[in-house]
Parts: sequence; structure tokens; C-alpha cells
Amino acid sequence: MTPILELKNISKAFGPVEVLTGVDFDLYAGEVHALMGENGAGKSTMIRIAAGDHRADQGEIWLDGKPRRFAGPREAQAEGIAVVHQELLLFPALSVAENVFLGHQPKTSAGLVDWGRMRSEARELLDRLDCPDLDVDQRVSRLSVADRQRVEIARALSRNARVLIMDEPTAALAEADVKRLLEVVRRLRADGVGIVYVSHRMNEIFEIADRVTVLRDGKSIGTKPVSEVSEAALVSMMVGRDIHQLFPKEDIPRGETRLEVRDLSLSGVVENISFDLHAGEILGIAGLVGSGRTELAQTIFGVTPATAGKILIDGEPKTISSVREAIAAGIAYVPEDRGTHGLVRAQPLRENVTMAILDRLTKFTVVDTRREQGMATDAIARFSIRARDARQRVGQLSGGNQQKVVLAKWLATNPKILILDEPTRGIDIGAKTEIHRLMGELARRGLAILMISSELPEVLGMSDRILVMREGRLAAIVERKDATPDAVGAAMMQGRRAPARAEAAR
Repeated sequence: MTPILELKNISKAFGPVEVLTGVDFDLYAGEVHALMGENGAGKSTMIRIAAGDHRADQGEIWLDGKPRRFAGPREAQAEGIAVVHQELLLFPALSVAENVFLGHQPKTSAGLVDWGRMRSEARELLDRLDCPDLDVDQRVSRLSVADRQRVEIARALSRNARVLIMDEPTAALAEADVKRLLEVVRRLRADGVGIVYVSHRMNEIFEIADRVTVLRDGKSIGTKPVSEVSEAALVSMMVGRDIHQLFPKEDIPRGETRLEVRDLSLSGVVENISFDLHAGEILGIAGLVGSGRTELAQTIFGVTPATAGKILIDGEPKTISSVREAIAAGIAYVPEDRGTHGLVRAQPLRENVTMAILDRLTKFTVVDTRREQGMATDAIARFSIRARDARQRVGQLSGGNQQKVVLAKWLATNPKILILDEPTRGIDIGAKTEIHRLMGELARRGLAILMISSELPEVLGMSDRILVMREGRLAAIVERKDATPDAVGAAMMQGRRAPARAEAAR
């Protein structure tokens, strides 16, 4: 059987930096071929070469057993190669149908846009993706991220795509939307579409992929059938060393009580939540999407002040009605969306690291740039941030390094309590391990950590105790020794609402 797409001995350099060296990759019709590797491994460059965005310095692209050269993306699209990027390339002000057929609208015999045909064909494509609820006349600006992604896939199919490259397609999706997307992938595979699936998420690879290729430092480390490879083996291939423990959790004795939450409520969102958090402890928060995890964290941090209940820090009652008051009380919060709420990507690393303590570095409206530079340089060394220097723009860093910058920014406030909301979302395996190591180090130094994660293995692997939320209430608190996927999963899905009193939460 001839592959639908082959990349043979592909090499590419940008200036003196060799990004890809002798990479081979093939894809068959009706196959999902996963592409994995750490950030900087060369995945993006490889898929851009396949899609005609870049031209390889060496090597060949073959389609259906014949060599091809693409002068640009349009030629690749004409050959049936389409890409669904992580950053969706849609026009919010246009309708679903207009986005689906943008640049190749069906025309009447008079050369005008055939609006009726465009709508009906858009409807057929969306039905093929099992999207009966999507209105073809709806503006894209009013759609959810998941629905926008379906529009992007429909646009690729409108050009008769035979090869569909999906770059981190689930990075911004909720759990229910991930399941729906994977079902779409299965439908396309059954229709004979060849799919290149780029993702950091191991569970998706094992659920959906037929084969997996791993890149490391611009080289192809190997291609294996997914049925013949383990998670540990994939991790080893990606990082170049054995990682026996993705979650390097240390057993640290619980210190004094840092945070006490008593009957905390936010009207209509979270209700009567009580728990304690100790120095040196990592308290995980688990729950389905909509369970109130992030809302609880934002209430503690003063983003959405509580409507009832008490917060005590080191035994003293605190009124936290704003972020400023939370910071003054010794609380730091690393948000789920680091790009929007955690960083200013256009600014240098130096300014991002010191953003939360700018008032301490300012005298008579003048910033002490020497101290600022020193703090940023220290952060680069302490957190092993891979950057040229403190002047590099944060938006140019990898996801894992951006997350380290956010951590450095909030730790500069010298907090007693650190809230981490999805601390490793969207970063590769190696960077996840580094973030987990940093969490252990911070706990060992006595920081009290409240960690929210949608990844159950992360919650189980890094938590001393697990607070399970369901429908805005406390469903259970599980000790590490009792924490199993079944126990925590049952509490998330159908566990009874436990009494949310202080005695039950200790």
C-alpha cells in the first residue's frame, strides 16, 4: 500500500540553527499518525513544510508515490493537504458558511457568489462532522472555541482535504468537547482521510492514534504502532532519558495551618466550602468542568469576592475583597490562561517577572531597572528558563518556559499560599516534569500549594490530599493513601455531597 504522504530525509535550518535533520515521516489514507516531541523538537517546522509554508533545504515530499514541490500553501491545499492550527484562523465577523468557503465560494453562471449553494454545501460538511446544532448563518464571533474548531475542520474538508494536519487540537477544549472532537477524528479516518495528529496529551494518543512518530532535537527518534509502545517508552523517546516518575512527589511533613476556609460561598457558584491547607502541603482540587474549581480559587484570591464565609491566614481572619488584598495577605495565583491573564506576551521577560511587585521597585514613578534586571536574571537561573536573556519577549518562549515566567512573577511577591490553576496545561512532558519538580521544591520550603488540574494522573501524582468538588460543593476530601482513580472519579461523578464543615475538612 502506497502512503498518501511521505516526507523523505527532510532537513531545514534557519540561519545557523539546524531545526530538522534527515527526518522521515509517512501517512496512509484512513490512518491517524500522531506526531510527538517536546517544544522545540521540530514538529511545527515539519508540518509547515508538509503544508507548503516552508520549503525544505534538503529532502523530498511525495504524494501518492510521486514527488511534489510546493511553491506555497495554496499549492499544498490544491493537492489536498490542510492544517487546523492551534490558533484558529477564522474571521469572527463572517458567518460560518462564509468562513468554510472563504477564498473559494461557489459561483453562479454569472460569476456571482451562489449563496444558496454555499449554505447548503456548508450544511452538508457540518452534518458530516455531526454538527447539526451549528447554524451556517451564525457569526463565528458568537461561537464557542469547540464550535470554531469544527468550522475550521469543515473549511479544510471544503477543499477536499485528503491529508488533515491537526496541531494541538484539544489544547483549549473542555473535557466534553475533547470527546466530541475525537469522535470527529474517528469519522474522518473512517472516510479515508489521513490525519497527522500533534498533541502533548498521552491519553489522546493512546485513544485515537494508529502510529506515533517522535521527534527530538530536530531528528526522528522512531515510529511505532501505538499498540506496541508504552507511555514510559514514549516519554523516554521524547526527552532522551528514562523518567521513572513523571510526578516527583516528596513526602513532606505537614506544617502549621496556613489557610483556613470556612463555609465559603459565592452566590450561585460555590456553596459552603470548608478546608484547611498546611505549610509544605499540596492540596489538589479535582472535579468535572463546571464543578466550581476555578471559581473557588478566584474567590479565595479576591477576583470574585465571597458572598459568605470566612478566610483565615495563619489563624487570623482576613477580608479579601480584591486581588490587591489577597496579595497583601500572602496569596499568589497562577491562572489557567497564562497567555491572557498571566503574562503580557509583547513585553520582555524582565518586565513580566517583576509585574506583580512593580510598586516595590518604583520610586517617584521611576522603576529601578537595575534591581528589575537582577531579579529577572535570578529567575532565569532559579527556574531554568530557556531564554536568550531577560530582554527577550515572553511571547517568543515555549509554553513551558512561559509557565515558569508566570511562577517566577508570583513567587517574587514572597507568598505563603500559592494557587496553581492547571499548572501544566498545554506544555510538553519534559516541561511538565520540571514544573512538578518546582512544585515539590516550593512545598519543601514551606509554601502551601492549592493545585487545580483536569488531569487526574497529575492530581493523584502530586497531591497530599485531594479536595473533590461537584456542582459547586465539596463532595469529598481524600487522603493520598486512599486516592485511586476509581475513588476520586466516583466522587467527581456521583459522590455524595459531604458535610462542608471545618471538622470534615481537616
